[in-house]
Order: sequence, then structure tokens, then C-alpha cells
Amino acid sequence: MLNKIWISFFFLALFSALYQWLFNGNQEIFAALINSIFDMSKVTVDIAIGLIGILSFWLGVMKIAEQAGVINKIAQWISPLFTRLMPQVPKGHPAMGSMTMNLSANFLGLDNAATPLGLKAMKDLQSLNPNKDTATDAQILFLVLNTSSVTLFPIAVFVYRAQQGAVNPTDVFIPILLATFASSFAGLLAVSYKQKIHLMQKVVLMYFSAGIAILFALIIYFAQLSSELLSQQSSLLGNSLIFMTIIAFISAAIYRKVDVYDAFITGAKEGFETSIKLIPYLLAMLVAIGILRASGALGLIVDIFRSFFTLLGVNTSFVDALPTALMKPLSGSGSRAMMIETMNTYGADSFAGRLASVMQGSTETTFYVLAVYFGSVGIKHTRHAVSCGLIADFAGIFAAVCVCYWFFG
Repeated sequence: MLNKIWISFFFLALFSALYQWLFNGNQEIFAALINSIFDMSKVTVDIAIGLIGILSFWLGVMKIAEQAGVINKIAQWISPLFTRLMPQVPKGHPAMGSMTMNLSANFLGLDNAATPLGLKAMKDLQSLNPNKDTATDAQILFLVLNTSSVTLFPIAVFVYRAQQGAVNPTDVFIPILLATFASSFAGLLAVSYKQKIHLMQKVVLMYFSAGIAILFALIIYFAQLSSELLSQQSSLLGNSLIFMTIIAFISAAIYRKVDVYDAFITGAKEGFETSIKLIPYLLAMLVAIGILRASGALGLIVDIFRSFFTLLGVNTSFVDALPTALMKPLSGSGSRAMMIETMNTYGADSFAGRLASVMQGSTETTFYVLAVYFGSVGIKHTRHAVSCGLIADFAGIFAAVCVCYWFFG
């Protein structure tokens, strides 16, 4: 999938450049393409260098949380919910522990830990599968919850916003939280409808009530604020919550007699390695997107959407961030590059830059997760996994647009 997307960007840029040259008489179009390649290559290195410090710090902090047993504790909290949502998985089966550990890691933004745990969970679920090439109900629900991006701390988005010069990188914290809640809730409802899961159970309602209570408390609080204070209060709440979480992780590690400094250094080393490994992927996508914009093709695609929504009488400020939303279900690196390119073009604190950030944090890469998780156990027939995953994606993107108009519009 990613191979086809990447190649198509270059050929779209070629056709657009030929049109600009032959029909619009633009003699400088190919020079613009080459300049874009050089510019995006430089931007890639600048981003990677800027990421090293902050990414190393956060992976160090998350390693402290991991060794302090925070993931295990969260897994214990959410395990009762999954025993009700997946009645076909026997109580005490290894799959239940793997799933809760994976979702706990995702909740804390521990991508490196979440993926292997997710693959193990899918393998454990496959052991219960009577038809090995067809996804079970439990496997589909688990995958959709992964694609809906249940994340409390979208650290990667904050890191990229800081690197791109955002005044308050965490001012998108509450909007992302609201959007990812909408995505997860829509995905769960879609799967529950298809699988006829009985949601009116005491334990399920208890978890839902807690989540909805927090959601409405946030909405009621922020509804009282002026447009100017919304961004300030989101940043204040985000920053204070993140810092207090760091203190909580350190405190938990001290209580468990973990060598906090050593754990931090171990995680920070992983952060350095991750930053370096990102360079080829960022380079590939940023260059491809850069030439697509320089050729005029990306602008044409955006203008088509803008014209369509203008005819509908809709405010079109969100259209400049749409490339991130369109890429998100297909490619994580592609949508990340789209987000960075949008911030680089319009500014990290522009409406488009903030909206692209919220979109990036509100959902996961549906087709990539589906290919990796189902492919790892040989599943060919995905049943309703794709449709439910895309429903969650659409809900997250739609919520991101609405929330950003509320906070930053």
C-alpha cells in the first residue's frame, strides 16, 4: 500500500508539472520541483535533529513507567471491561492479559511496547479461532480499538509541534482527547452493533459512565470560556497533567524500588535510536509530499474539496488540513509527514497546523494495523473489521474538525 502511494505522488507531480509547463507556460516548474527536493531533505534532517532530545526524554520517562508497573496496573483496571465485551474469550485466557497490556501501552503512548504486545494478543486470540483464515469477533473488536487510537498522551504530536515552533505545543491536548474519545466510542458502537454485543451490562455501563462523565465535565467547563481562554486553558490543563503524570511515574518507581535514573537512561537510548531510524521514512514522505505541493497537484486536490464544501455553504478553513485526514487510514508515516508539511507551510499555530495535529492524534492507521496484526496470524477474511475501523476514523476526523473550530476557530 505505502509503496503504491509513494510512487503515485511522483507520477501525479510529473503529470501536474507537465500540465503547468505545456498549458500554463510555467517554465520554472521543474526548477521548483528540484528545489522542493532539496528543501524537504534539509527539513527532514532539521526535524530529526530536533526530535532527538525531546523524544529521548519522553521514552526515558515512559521506561520509568514501564518498570514501575504502571502498565500492569492499568491493565488490571480495564480487564473487567474486556471480559464483558469479548464473552467468547475464556476468563483467564492469555489473550485477555495480552490485550489489556497492549491497550494500556497505547493509552500511555508507548508505541514501541504496544506493537509487540498487540501481535502477541492477536496470536493468543488466533489460538481460539476455529477458522484460521477468518477473523473472529474478538479479533475484530481488538483491532478496531487499536485503530481508534485510545491514547491519553499523544506525545509524538506534542514533540513535532514543539519542533515546528509552536508557542504552546500542548494546546491541542484537550481537542485530541475529545476527538480520540469520539473515535473510540464510534468504533466500539459500530462493532457492538455488528456483533450484537450487549452493552447494557453493569460493568460496561460503569466504565462508559466514567468516560462520559469526564467528557461532559470537560465540555461543560470549556463551554464557559471565551475563545481566547480555550486555547490557554487547554494548554494549562495539558501541561499540568503531563507534568503531574511524570511525577506520578517517578513516585511509583521509587515505591517499587526501581533505579529511576538507570531506567530513564535505558529509555533515552531507545529515543536516540528511534530518532535516527525515523530519518529515511520522513525523508521519503516529506520529499514526495513536497514535490506534490510544488507541482500544484496537492493544491488542486485541496481546491476541489474547498469548492465542494463551499457549494454546500460550509466554512472551509479545515480543508488545508484534509491531506492529513485522507492519508491517516493508509499510512502512519505518510500522515505524520502530511502533518509536518502542513505545519511547515501554514505554521504550527495556524488553524490548519493545529487541526492537522489533532487529526494525527485522534485515530490510528487502519489499513496498516489491519495488515500487520491480521497478516501476522494469516487472516485473509477480515469481515467487518475494515468498515468498523473506517467508521471510527471518520468519527475521529469529524470530531477533530468540530473541536478545532470550537477551540481555535
